Amino acid sequence: MVSSNGSHPPAERRRVVVTGLGMLTPVGNDVESTWDGLLAGRSGIDVIQGFDVSAYECPIGGELKDFRPEDHIEAKLLRRFDRSAVIALAAVREAVADAALDIAAEPDGVGVVLGTGMGGAHLMVEQQQVLDEKGPRRVSPFLITSFLPDTATGLIAIELGARGPNFAITAACATGGATAGEAAEMVARGEADVILTGGYEAPLRPIYYAGFNAMKALATHEDPKQAVRPFDADRNGFIISEGAGALVLESLDHAQARGARIYAEFLGAATTNDAHDMVAAAEDGHGVAQAMEQALRRSGLQPGDIDYINAHGTGTPLNDRVETAAIRRVFREQADEVAVSSTKSMHGHMMGASGAVEAAIVALACQRQVVPPTINYTTPDPACDLDYVPNEARETEVRRGMSTSVGLGGHNSAIIFGRWEGA
Repeated sequence: MVSSNGSHPPAERRRVVVTGLGMLTPVGNDVESTWDGLLAGRSGIDVIQGFDVSAYECPIGGELKDFRPEDHIEAKLLRRFDRSAVIALAAVREAVADAALDIAAEPDGVGVVLGTGMGGAHLMVEQQQVLDEKGPRRVSPFLITSFLPDTATGLIAIELGARGPNFAITAACATGGATAGEAAEMVARGEADVILTGGYEAPLRPIYYAGFNAMKALATHEDPKQAVRPFDADRNGFIISEGAGALVLESLDHAQARGARIYAEFLGAATTNDAHDMVAAAEDGHGVAQAMEQALRRSGLQPGDIDYINAHGTGTPLNDRVETAAIRRVFREQADEVAVSSTKSMHGHMMGASGAVEAAIVALACQRQVVPPTINYTTPDPACDLDYVPNEARETEVRRGMSTSVGLGGHNSAIIFGRWEGA
């Protein structure tokens, strides 16, 4: 039985697959250039060009290269929307084209669920300055519809004609993984046949960067390309980046009916919270460990069934130690057998976009049977003693892969994809 909007009764749980991907990262402006750059171990981190960084202790970041917003949205609309929403639109359009999805044929069955940590919040700062200096008549009439976390989901639905479920999810740096997991569950429980999902962020703005500098959490190195050093003994922080990751998640029966190419199958996901501190993860790693355990249980898997983990791996002394301990807690004797890498060593920390990009990377690893490396890994840390796929990509069997994310406020997410076997 199928309802009038194309969705199925909630009691029927459906298999969910990935049929389209889109990426905009400091490493590349689409999926293939990003993937090729990651496999080559190419860093997208450099000195920030978008604003004057001379007064900042850490002047580096992960900017998109040669990205022209006007190539993705008409000039009239471009004046109304923040850069972050345009980046999201570009990534989703790539994913939809990659999936060869005809939204116009069934608009009610296609939803949009995206996540962002900040969205266009900086517009409030900018427009407050306009208010203070020029008065209320000069405040932009587009302010309210431009700074909201769900601005991008509304814009994308309008631009693409998707009339299914539509909302935004925010869970700090765990946003992308949490969003993709919830979107997949929505398809599984019959709320839509297709969900366009992912995460996006454009945090390279003076106010945000000043805040991160004040936290003393950003990495420093004389060579920007070597600044992010996840799991290395000499790591000293993370680097903020902009970007977006998008996935087309689709019920298996729907994908097969239209002859869609399948990257991977969604197997399970989970979100948890440390309930410990707004910044620091709990030392014992119980929150992220619980997310991994729950994702495994919901997938019907054992730790030994996972071949690859794309770790949160920010490069901060605490995060990497805690995440390593959590993986050992969950995987026990199998921990030394699983390949673990942090692609943030190359694309930096894209905040709300990171988990979505990294989930897409896991789907690609399952399809292409190769995992990207952790670059800048030169000095082992006794507290970080797993197989971090150091410095070079590795061709290896990836039956199932997991992506983990950890966020400010204690948020954690884990999502698992499996190699598509054509069953």
